[in-house]
Amino acid sequence: MSRIDPDRAFVPLGIAVVTVSDTRDRAGDRSGDALEERITAAGHRMAGRGIVRDEVADIRAAVEALAADPAVDVILTTGGTGFTGRDVTPEAVEPLFTKRMDGFSAVFHRISFDKIGVSTIQSRATAGLVGTTFLFALPGSPGACRDAWDGILAHQLDYRARPCNFVEIMPRLDEHLRRKPS
Repeated sequence: MSRIDPDRAFVPLGIAVVTVSDTRDRAGDRSGDALEERITAAGHRMAGRGIVRDEVADIRAAVEALAADPAVDVILTTGGTGFTGRDVTPEAVEPLFTKRMDGFSAVFHRISFDKIGVSTIQSRATAGLVGTTFLFALPGSPGACRDAWDGILAHQLDYRARPCNFVEIMPRLDEHLRRKPS
């Protein structure tokens, strides 16, 4: 279980939220609101927030632009991870992954199972690195976003979390790019 090391200083990250929806606007974006509340309450910076349509090209363009922004350390998408014909977030983001994070989906489903039982199999939540930017594709329900943040992201995006966290490895994410050819 994670614990907070009081001898370590908190390191705020730039976190962007992208809501994937054909029907939501900013006023009705409860999942985006839930994430923004948690991000700012934790002490991180909102590095961007937007809504894009359930279209592979639109999702991919938003993610690529955010991943190229040096102020963005983490991208959270919400929505489009189900099985309907319009749910295309995994198809949009997974080809961008330089590294997949299979453990995220496994842990998310474990947490979700405790809340909604076997209905968790209807989510295709996924995560990975897009270059040196972490991306977590979450379901579109506020409850699922809260579960992902409270159960996983709040810990892994906190430098003080022990025994390990993503923040402490961030300076090394581009090592393969800096390596001298042999």
